[in-house]
Amino acid sequence: MAEAAARDGYGVIALDAFGDADTRRAAQRWQPIGRPGALRLDAERLLHALTETAADTHVIGWVAGSDLECEPELLERGAALLPLIGTAPDAVRRVRDPAVFFEVLGALGLPHPETQLAAPNDPRGWLCKHARSAGGWHIRPADSAHAIEPERRPYFQREQAGTPMSALIIGNGREARLIGCHELIVHALGARPCVYRGAIGPLLLSTQRLAALDAMLQTLTRTFSLRGLASLDFIDDGRQFWLLEINPRPSASMGLHTGALMRGHVEACLAGSLPAPVWAHEHDDEHEPALRGSEIVFARTALRLSAAQAAALAACADCHDLPTAGSRFEAGDPVCSVSACGASVAAVRAELADKRRRLRHEWAVGNNLPDSTDPFPPSPSGRGLG
Repeated sequence: MAEAAARDGYGVIALDAFGDADTRRAAQRWQPIGRPGALRLDAERLLHALTETAADTHVIGWVAGSDLECEPELLERGAALLPLIGTAPDAVRRVRDPAVFFEVLGALGLPHPETQLAAPNDPRGWLCKHARSAGGWHIRPADSAHAIEPERRPYFQREQAGTPMSALIIGNGREARLIGCHELIVHALGARPCVYRGAIGPLLLSTQRLAALDAMLQTLTRTFSLRGLASLDFIDDGRQFWLLEINPRPSASMGLHTGALMRGHVEACLAGSLPAPVWAHEHDDEHEPALRGSEIVFARTALRLSAAQAAALAACADCHDLPTAGSRFEAGDPVCSVSACGASVAAVRAELADKRRRLRHEWAVGNNLPDSTDPFPPSPSGRGLG
């Protein structure tokens, strides 16, 4: 978000837990609001930062990023301190409440996996999810022995085979523009079958399927008053789209696009204006590869990033979310992300996998670690469960 906003001509103050080198480079100022190892924001630090930022008369508002859709009460407190540029907290609360969301989908006749709040009598073939969690870390088989966290609003959903997908939109509360459709990269991590790893796109859909998806998005935007950038996650089984959830904030897939998305986000929220349709122009440049992909690289063992390794990462144009020298990671922590281009989803996946392996080999050598097999393989053929 910081890089996109800077490209669009905004001065940026970045508030996050990581303080990656490229985030700091894009921002005029960076302020920590969490601990990287905890992978969670600190509410009081965020509110303190917003209070300080509100004193700057040049600041027009703030944009909430990932995880904050899980905390509508925190969004509400933050919006009282500094104008929130995005979907209103009340609307976030509705769209992220599984009881409300799936009841609305049913009333609208929109397809979705069978969903219920109570545990199924026979848990086989069901998943347990938490409405107040993100990134797929919370998804587990319903028959897992892992403890359910009531404060994170658990619900149960029947598994649906197919390809995990997402659609990126910009809405003004009444209508939306579809920016692009993407295939999601997920992997199993221990007992967690659907941890988000990255995305590839934008994908071309047939006219008929594009019209069906766009009709759903228009309905959902009106129903839930979605404003600015948002994404719809769904499963594509080859015949229809099974809706899973809406993330009412900018998503990571915006990094696959080069348009003025943050300016579009701000103008949609503050003025109600939407960008011109962009779908037909995604692949106009015949000299550019059709598809782009981005993937998070997770540490497979505990490691410390040396100054030389951090400098090597920073020198790679296809490495992003760059950690600083001396950063420490436990097994399973996100270290950085890589990007790739290609003519097909399979080609992009292969290129991303090669870059991931090379980075892990270099880290293993630098930390005197065994260079073992990747413990986080993606689902076969990119297929996943929703």
